[in-house]
Amino acid sequence: MKKYLFILISVLSLSFNTQAQTESPYTTKVKVDLPVTAAGVGLSGLGVYFISKKDRLNEQAVRQISKNEVNAFDRFSAGNYSESAKNLSDIPFYGSFVMPLALLLDKDVYHNAPQVFLLYGETMSVTGALFAMTAGLVDRKRPLVYSQEAPIRERTSKNARNSFFAGHPAATATATFFVAKVFNDFNPDSPARPFVWGAAAAVPAAVGYLRLKAGKHFLSDVIIGYTIGTTVGILVPHLHKKGNNSGLSITPTYNRIEGRGLALNYTF
Repeated sequence: MKKYLFILISVLSLSFNTQAQTESPYTTKVKVDLPVTAAGVGLSGLGVYFISKKDRLNEQAVRQISKNEVNAFDRFSAGNYSESAKNLSDIPFYGSFVMPLALLLDKDVYHNAPQVFLLYGETMSVTGALFAMTAGLVDRKRPLVYSQEAPIRERTSKNARNSFFAGHPAATATATFFVAKVFNDFNPDSPARPFVWGAAAAVPAAVGYLRLKAGKHFLSDVIIGYTIGTTVGILVPHLHKKGNNSGLSITPTYNRIEGRGLALNYTF
């Protein structure tokens, strides 16, 4: 998660190095989008704090644990464990974070790089916040906890309580579907669009399979993570698209009892 936050901050820094020169299909407002991004980063950090405060699992209880406590839908993967699958899943996971750089090969995207990468930073921050806060507040054992092959130190670690939801597939799907959405909006008539969308779907699916095999997540964790990542990756740039009748706005509020705050409004 710390590496994820570092990459996100680096992307935001990159987004201000080039000035837009050509027409973009998006409309952004720095005074709105930067605070939303900052809030996402802040919530991600808070979620990491909650995760760090979790206790280790009791070793004796783990040694006596039964797969029968897992729901029927997910039970088939209880006990999965593969170190090689875990390491392999990190390759497309971290690789997906730099995939938006390929968009710079498009001259129109290149000339609007600050705006596109501001949107990318905002998109990733939303997924980061959703994942970190959920993992920090929800306690679900990973499938490897039920494995007799996994080292006991890994089965009882704090990290073994962060199964819900799958962060690797979520972050990967956010990045790949963001790329596909931006490519589609800048090139609505391109014959390459089906291949771009296909790749966007395949990469996080492969990550999800590897995380399932590694014993890091149950199938329901992967499905939910994939769905959240896909939704955020498409929805954030879509909400900023010109001609979109829907609108996302943040306005300050004041209540004598609750004090000052912010209101998030979505107009259909």
